[in-house]
Amino acid sequence: METPANSTKDNSGYESAEKIILRWDSTASEVGRERMIFGTDRQEADFYLQAVDEIQRSLSSASISDCSHNVDADNQSKVKTTIQIAMARLEDEFRNILIIHTSALEIDSLFDSSTSFSSSTPTHHDLEDDEDCISDDSGSSRNNLLQLHHCESSDSSTYRTSSSIREVDLMPAEAICDLQAIAMRMIAAGYLRECIQVYGSVRKSSVDSSFRKLGIEKLSIGDVQRLEWEALEGKIRRWIRAARVCVRILFASEKKLCEQIFDCVGTDIDDACFMETVKGPAIQLFNFAEAISISRRSPEKLFKILDLHDALMELLPDIEAVFDSKSSDSIRVQAAEILSRLAEAARGILSEFENAVLREPSRVPVPGGTIHPLTRYVMNYISLISDYKQTLIELIMSKPSTGSRYSGDPSTPDMEFTELEGKTPLALHLIWIIVVLQFNLDGKSKHYRDVSLAHLFMMNNVHYIVQKVKGSPELREMIGDDCLRKLTGKFRQAATSYQRATWVSVLYCLRDEGLHVSGSFSSGVSKTALRERFKTFNAMFEEVHRTQSMWLIPDGQLREELRISISEKLLPAYRSFLGRFRSHIESGKHPENYIKYSAEDLETAVLDLFEGYPAS
Repeated sequence: METPANSTKDNSGYESAEKIILRWDSTASEVGRERMIFGTDRQEADFYLQAVDEIQRSLSSASISDCSHNVDADNQSKVKTTIQIAMARLEDEFRNILIIHTSALEIDSLFDSSTSFSSSTPTHHDLEDDEDCISDDSGSSRNNLLQLHHCESSDSSTYRTSSSIREVDLMPAEAICDLQAIAMRMIAAGYLRECIQVYGSVRKSSVDSSFRKLGIEKLSIGDVQRLEWEALEGKIRRWIRAARVCVRILFASEKKLCEQIFDCVGTDIDDACFMETVKGPAIQLFNFAEAISISRRSPEKLFKILDLHDALMELLPDIEAVFDSKSSDSIRVQAAEILSRLAEAARGILSEFENAVLREPSRVPVPGGTIHPLTRYVMNYISLISDYKQTLIELIMSKPSTGSRYSGDPSTPDMEFTELEGKTPLALHLIWIIVVLQFNLDGKSKHYRDVSLAHLFMMNNVHYIVQKVKGSPELREMIGDDCLRKLTGKFRQAATSYQRATWVSVLYCLRDEGLHVSGSFSSGVSKTALRERFKTFNAMFEEVHRTQSMWLIPDGQLREELRISISEKLLPAYRSFLGRFRSHIESGKHPENYIKYSAEDLETAVLDLFEGYPAS
């Protein structure tokens, strides 16, 4: 395109220029109403721009001296009117070029590009939601991939050096040249505000269209906070994927287009047009994350908040690069403040979770002494926390003070942190949650009327804790082998306590004391006492068998180990007792009423224990 020349004006040049301007006046000319100058006849477009330059030179000359160049006051007014007509026409042309070259972006391709070029690994929940991602299988989708540019020129803006940002060419080069040429004339004539407004309104509509395709809804902070959490979880997943596209591709490409059109026109004009276009959409985008960051805290929100935090932390360098001007300070500040609030929310939720575990109020014993729902919930929660190890280590900066935590309060457990020197603050949090969980479980065990069942309950639950720690390499590393050994010792102690509470009294029936007639130890056996002893043993064993077959040890290996331990104590004692006293019973009447079981029968019966249903 022609650029403004510095030649002097003569009357013939002005009159020719004026004719061209008036010929395309859409308010007075039929051809001006029916046709657009740009995009049809390149020569006409060049002539029109030359005419605008000529009129502008006339106006500049008239401003220097009203009397020079034969320009009187009337003629000066006429020149101003002509330039106004020209600017109105250029504004229409500018708008038309923007509109006809604004095409729908291939959102599928944008998702693929943003994912492929992400500098960070997906979050735990991103991996869970892979099936929700936009499909890339069709050939047409691949053919429609937008052309991506790596801007490597030495004079490129700083933000283009980020490996995660990929700029899309939003308009063809010829259209950009036309827009640049028009913008130069409008700004030179004092129509900067009109130029920015037209540009912003058209491009913002395009950005809004892309937002709709990305699934970004126009929700106020209040709207977001009124939604049920289940609905928000899906929206958070979509927001994370969409935010990557918006910052790294959509906003970056809009900034590139502004620079291509306006960078050579004047200082900060490209920034003004960029913010006119994307400020509203950017605020809309980040308002969603802000609403989540200040929403009511609850344990189930932690992991989505961490996903949001990680995604925003990953995007922050790109946000700072794309919104790097003074006029876009507010966007950078908003993103940084949201990140800070998300971090604070995560810390708060973790702290509140500790208290929730401690205060969980359920008093109804779980049937059969099996694993309490609280234990499952807390340990699954802790396992997920370990998946966010790196993020949480960075968020939890303050280490609990050494010495006893909550010491002296009977409603809370004590924990000596001096034994845990060298642990990260996150590891101490997790160990403390496990300590709190055990404390709560111990309280729940006291609601069982049967002391044996209380011990079995603790054995089951602490064993579950141990297995969950062992099953997560990250969690095991943080908890440490010393703590794991202590936990293992606790469930084994609970198993020993169960055996004592249940089987000592049963085995007590198989002692010799009380069966011999006084003064005749070698041969004097009281058959009456012996019969009572067998009857007592039979009744006690049957009661244990009847009751404890309905108790449950869900872990097969633990169940088998406890049965073996019981058999190793019971069967030798019974065989020995039977061997010593069988003949005294069998020599009397109805021996089957007293010797009801063989050792093999007991061994089989022990296999019925802890299955969780009545034995046959």
